[in-house]
Amino acid sequence: MAEPGQLVFVTVGTTSFDELVEMIIRDECLRILHAHGYSRLRIQYGRGRVDPPAGLRCGVRIESYRYKDSIRQDLLDADVVISHAGAGSIMESLGLHKRLLVVINETLMGNHQTELAEEFAQEQFLHWSTVRNLPNVLNALNFSTIKHCEPGTPQKFAQFMDDFLQI
Repeated sequence: MAEPGQLVFVTVGTTSFDELVEMIIRDECLRILHAHGYSRLRIQYGRGRVDPPAGLRCGVRIESYRYKDSIRQDLLDADVVISHAGAGSIMESLGLHKRLLVVINETLMGNHQTELAEEFAQEQFLHWSTVRNLPNVLNALNFSTIKHCEPGTPQKFAQFMDDFLQI
């Protein structure tokens, strides 16, 4: 459970991931976030068509933007990060020791998002979900078993990626 007033930051990076944005602003997800003590939701929605409504819904204050020069401050402010499965977003969040939930975009062809998310989850660095299963995952979310990713070990990450990509 989160403490009241805590912030969930959702990022889709420079791409669009309307399905994630549409799901996270549904009343069902907002009620789950609120029930777990999250009262603020900040959404970085990139090139998406969906412009999330600002204001208070279901006990959660929603704010959003397309892009900023840097999302670092948003990541630092966040109590939980919900991110697309971009390697850069994952690594930046893990590098800041953020509680991370990665949502894969199943509509992308020829990507390795599921495998990447599964590998990081298997190492207990994050949780992952599909858009369709997001309400269930949010409801059961427990970060007590999540490990911090060790900073300053780029060779470990490089080896992980080599193994993952079978290079």
